[in-house]
Amino acid sequence: KAMCTDKLQTSLLVVGYFVYLLVGAAVFQALERTAEKQEKIAAAQMKEAFLQNFTHLTIAEIEQFMKNLTEAIQNGVYPVGNESQIEDSNWDFSDSFFFAGTVVSTIGYGTLHPRTVGGQIFCVFFALFGIPLNIVFLHRVGKMLSLLCKKLGKFLYEKGMRKKKIKFLTLLFFLVMGILVFLCLPSLFFQITEGWSYSEGIYFAFITLSTIGFGDYVVGKQPGRKYFRYYRTLVAIWILFGLAWIALLFNL
Repeated sequence: KAMCTDKLQTSLLVVGYFVYLLVGAAVFQALERTAEKQEKIAAAQMKEAFLQNFTHLTIAEIEQFMKNLTEAIQNGVYPVGNESQIEDSNWDFSDSFFFAGTVVSTIGYGTLHPRTVGGQIFCVFFALFGIPLNIVFLHRVGKMLSLLCKKLGKFLYEKGMRKKKIKFLTLLFFLVMGILVFLCLPSLFFQITEGWSYSEGIYFAFITLSTIGFGDYVVGKQPGRKYFRYYRTLVAIWILFGLAWIALLFNL
């Protein structure tokens, strides 16, 4: 019976967690998308005006243009290429979901952030309840992984191995498996998809899973690169399980 309620609790938690992220993503998208489109149009107009008059501009006007351009780039608007980019939003659903995930996991790359007052206020409350929920969720996933750990230990114990040796071996097994599954393989995947070097992939994976999140490398954001559709959603799932693995390591 305890096992049943445990499973039910786990299922409810997993469903609740993903629903929370999906609702958050939908709200961020609704609040931010229009404002971003206006910023993109303004940036495109500014570029157009600059290209028409750049031979007659004063130094002060060029300085102002550089300032506006820098500000646009910091807000995730790149006025490079043609008009079609105005239609590509940083707040489409998979991006918003990815953003919601980086908020509750406290990674916070800083490359995408809410610009509207509504988005910023919502972000405060979303994080306020989302961060504890994330901790509970990771703890639960970690617990499930540690059950695997116990099963492995039991199996070795029945084979006649000493307890100290079992502890050491299970820790080693989880360390090595985790490094392979969460660092080495994803880095290879990033190398192919993002065109980074393998060491950059390792660096990105570590900075992400340790929740440092500098934001100097971010997935799915290189202009001119074609990514497959649910790429960022997959990366978000990798992050969740990677964080649970790290939480489990600390427990062990």
